[in-house]
Amino acid sequence: MKASEIRKMTPEERLLKLNELRVELVKLRLQSRVGTLTNTARIRNVRRDIARILTVMREESIRERERVEEAKEGLAVEEEKQ
Repeated sequence: MKASEIRKMTPEERLLKLNELRVELVKLRLQSRVGTLTNTARIRNVRRDIARILTVMREESIRERERVEEAKEGLAVEEEKQ
């Protein structure tokens, strides 16, 4: 999964995908311990997909916080002019 694909998702879709990937990771780890895992690289890919989703979510929360701060600064400047 690419970061551009993740950015196109809605926040709700991201959370759903994140939960699906976390469940899949648990299942893959269990298969690894039992010895039935055939594609060991899948664990690595799932971990990276989880990290990508969390990174995009963090980026958006930072952007939103910056927007709020800019709006507050704009209001403060407006109040000083009056």
